[in-house]
Amino acid sequence: MKQDEREKSSESVRSVERAIALIEALNRRPLSTLQDLHRDTGLPKPSLVRLLRTLEAGGLVTQTGSYGAYRLLGRTRSLSEGFPHEPLIVDVAESLMIEFTRREGWPLAFGMPDIDAIVVRASTIPHTSLTLAHSTLGLRLSFVGYALGRAFLAHCSPSEQKAYLDVIRHSTKAVDQLAQDVRATKRMLKQVREQGYATRDTENFPLTGGLAVPVFERGRLVGSLGMTWLSAAMPVQQALDQYVPLITAVARNISQEIESQRRAHKSGTARQTDRHAA
Repeated sequence: MKQDEREKSSESVRSVERAIALIEALNRRPLSTLQDLHRDTGLPKPSLVRLLRTLEAGGLVTQTGSYGAYRLLGRTRSLSEGFPHEPLIVDVAESLMIEFTRREGWPLAFGMPDIDAIVVRASTIPHTSLTLAHSTLGLRLSFVGYALGRAFLAHCSPSEQKAYLDVIRHSTKAVDQLAQDVRATKRMLKQVREQGYATRDTENFPLTGGLAVPVFERGRLVGSLGMTWLSAAMPVQQALDQYVPLITAVARNISQEIESQRRAHKSGTARQTDRHAA
């Protein structure tokens, strides 16, 4: 092999290695800024930008304009059957959530569990003019103090619910203190499960209201979807009457769209396999 060919081959290998390192870094968090990726990989920012543009062109990565950060797309599942399903769920949820917020005005948040809290994986705050917060993305919210956490925990299997509660009973955070009262916690979760939605503790959050519903995939609980509103603009009962059906519909649409995309993915994979076999 000639010297220039060896150099080109070596550079190609380095490019692949850098792309793999970048994908691994993107997989560590829901959203990554260019600075995050620079810190995680040690790669120069110009190199990262070139790699990100290549991955974007391949449908593996997208830049979320709302947050000025990058995240993996659901198509990355095609790289491995064992790839986590979270990116697809977040992709689907965010799209439907944005439609709701643009139509109704109130922001939505989609949360998924992480050990001792529900973590906000998608938020539509940037798509509303209401100044509730700059962003809730990545926030860890209490399983017992917030509507998102309550909606998820109430719909867990008994064994999963017990495991989460055992963990947060060791928490010293004030918002988790309800978990210390086993009977009160069970009553609250039973009520949430029976009514199909959860509300936020109004005593600790007097300025805003919150409600949330569970989100399922093929009958399996995967997260929760919640809405926040200004208490001065709408009483709790009005919010429940008007928005519980709408939020529930969005959650149902998320579940249906995830299933539709998974079937399409399987169908495409099967056709590809048949072509290779032929």
